[in-house]
Amino acid sequence: MPENQSPPPSEPVPVEFVPAAAPVREAVTKLGGQPVWLEEPQWPLSRRTGEPMQFLGQFTLAGGVLGYLFMTGHGKGGSVDGTYDPEGGENALLVQPGGRVPDFIGVRDRAEGPTAGADHLPRPAGEGGTDPDGHAWQYLGGPGIEPRWLQGEETPGEGWRLLVQLDSGRLPFPVDFGDSGVGYAFTSPDAKEGRFLWQCM
Repeated sequence: MPENQSPPPSEPVPVEFVPAAAPVREAVTKLGGQPVWLEEPQWPLSRRTGEPMQFLGQFTLAGGVLGYLFMTGHGKGGSVDGTYDPEGGENALLVQPGGRVPDFIGVRDRAEGPTAGADHLPRPAGEGGTDPDGHAWQYLGGPGIEPRWLQGEETPGEGWRLLVQLDSGRLPFPVDFGDSGVGYAFTSPDAKEGRFLWQCM
């Protein structure tokens, strides 16, 4: 391979999330339940309402680090606009230990809060995890794993890595990623900060 040329992208392995036999209290990848905090709790708050966001899941990074994904859910006044915006204050991907909370996110010292549903653990989805063209739309990130964009490319910045891509139609509980939407979670080049966004049809 010529110098300064990146290796070709790896083919992602589709995943699905299945119910856990009991509440998950380990620092593993999961959807739903409650966060397994590795440092002091940092529950993010909706910029618009000031209420705690809904916990969607946690995802492992290298070195025993976790990324915690939250998004503002439906409140008393209905849905809140802007959950698709990576810096709009209506979603958050926080990193522990040693992570930075972005300045557009307010947090509260709270260990438990609203959740999207019960604990679910990942497993390979097999052939059923791809579309008719054989493309995976829900998978975990990693070295060489690139996002499959539903619309145009929106990587947060140079060197940001995909942590997980979530297909709203394949999740075990309802989430509002718009019409047949797909969510994308990224970590910064130093793996200390996260961003999340979603795209829809």
